[in-house]
Amino acid sequence: MLEYLDYAFFQQAIAGVALISVCAAIIGTYIISRRMVAISGGITHACFGGLGLGYFLGMSPIAMAAVFAVASALGVDWLSRRFRVREDSAIAVVWALGMALGVLFVFLTPGYVPELNSFLFGNILTVSTGDLWSFAAFAIILGLFFALQYRNIVATAFDRDFAAVIGLPVRFISVVMTVLTAVCIVLTIRLVGIMLLMSMLSLPIITAEVFFRRFSSVMTASAVISLTASLTGLFLSTIIDVPCSALIVLTMVGFFIAARVAAIFR
Repeated sequence: MLEYLDYAFFQQAIAGVALISVCAAIIGTYIISRRMVAISGGITHACFGGLGLGYFLGMSPIAMAAVFAVASALGVDWLSRRFRVREDSAIAVVWALGMALGVLFVFLTPGYVPELNSFLFGNILTVSTGDLWSFAAFAIILGLFFALQYRNIVATAFDRDFAAVIGLPVRFISVVMTVLTAVCIVLTIRLVGIMLLMSMLSLPIITAEVFFRRFSSVMTASAVISLTASLTGLFLSTIIDVPCSALIVLTMVGFFIAARVAAIFR
């Protein structure tokens, strides 16, 4: 198993897992604190529409997925404010529209779509140097924004109405975090795929919440859990020769069950 560490593609996969685990933990802690975990599923499935349109137009599927992700994230916020639609209902609209457009454009695309399975189910071993630079740039931007706006982000996550009453920039925080969530989802598609992405943004956080309550503690613990589970799944996949994305999610589920059992005995 250790011999794989000598290969460049495996080293890039480990680096990608480390970067995205930290980013997913930060984003996931925010959206779960705001009780908006469903938005990750909505944006993720809306990306499928962008992927399909990219294949249909002969353009970059990832670039079109990014456009769809940001547009759907802002669309949820716009629908909830402009028409007073509940956020979960707006997410359902975006979710259904994205999947429907994706299926339509893929069907209309001539020939076979070769990389569709990698976007649906993920293939972490295909992470390139360019992907790593994208992850690193996003991690820096996300880290800087959290460092500068940490108190406002925490206040907005836990009590948006009270934060608005005391004059905090709730609208600004919400829009920026929504866009960062969309970008994080697009970057993570190549790691675990559309079908399994939500687990990266939820399972480590709800596992950390078994033992911690403070925002910073949950965020730190979930990053450690996500990284540990991802590396475990990655190395196990080299032994039993199965898709590593499935093993990563199963490992996260195992950590959650173990945490709940430990909490009962504690």
